[in-house]
Amino acid sequence: MSAPNTHAAAAPADNTASVSALVTGVILAGGMGRRLGGQDKGLVPLNGQPLVEYLLAALQAQLDKVLINANRNQAIYQRYGVPVVRDELSDYQGPLAGFASVLARVDTPWILTVPCDGPRIAPDMAVRMLNAVQQATAELAVAHDGTRLQPVHALLPVALLPSLQAFLMGGERKIDRWYAQHRCVTVDFSDVPEIFHNMNTPQQQQALEQGLR
Repeated sequence: MSAPNTHAAAAPADNTASVSALVTGVILAGGMGRRLGGQDKGLVPLNGQPLVEYLLAALQAQLDKVLINANRNQAIYQRYGVPVVRDELSDYQGPLAGFASVLARVDTPWILTVPCDGPRIAPDMAVRMLNAVQQATAELAVAHDGTRLQPVHALLPVALLPSLQAFLMGGERKIDRWYAQHRCVTVDFSDVPEIFHNMNTPQQQQALEQGLR
C-alpha cells in the first residue's frame, strides 16, 4: 500500500545553523542530456558560466558539504574541489540510481538534491525542506511549484538507503513509485517558481540566459 503524502507550506528559516551540518547538497549531473543533443548539461554555459557553477555557489551558501553526481567528464567536475560520485549502476538508469550512490557515500544524515539543468535554487531551500519534514513527521520531502511536483528537488535521509537499494534491485526505476512507499511531505515553493525553470532546448537556454542578465 502506498504511503500517504502530506503537504506543507514553506516553513520559516529558523534552524539554519543546524541544517548546514545535517544536510549534504547534491547536484545531479549524471544524465545523458538526450533532449539537449547529448550534452552534459552541468557544463553547458549560461552567459559564459557553466550551469554547475551557479548551483555550487547557491548550495555552498546554505550547506557545509556539497558534491556532484556525474557519470561523464568527472575530471572536469573534480576541478571544482568537491567530491564527484558516479552511479554504481551502469547505463544511466535515472535519478534514483544517483540518489542511491550518493546516499551510500555521504556522512550527513540527509541529502538535498537539485538537478543540474537549472541555475537557481531558493536561498533557504535546505531549511524549508528540513523544517517541513520535521513538522510533518515525514520520511522525505519533495518540492512543489504550486502546480506540480518537482521530484528531483528532494530532501532524502540516508536511513532510506536500504529501501532504495531494494527497489532498484527489483528492477524499479520510477521515482514517484519509490516516494509512494514512504511518508512524503510536499513543500510549497510556489513563491519562487523560477527555481524550476530548466534547460532542455536551445530556446530554454536562451530564456535562462536572458533571465540571469
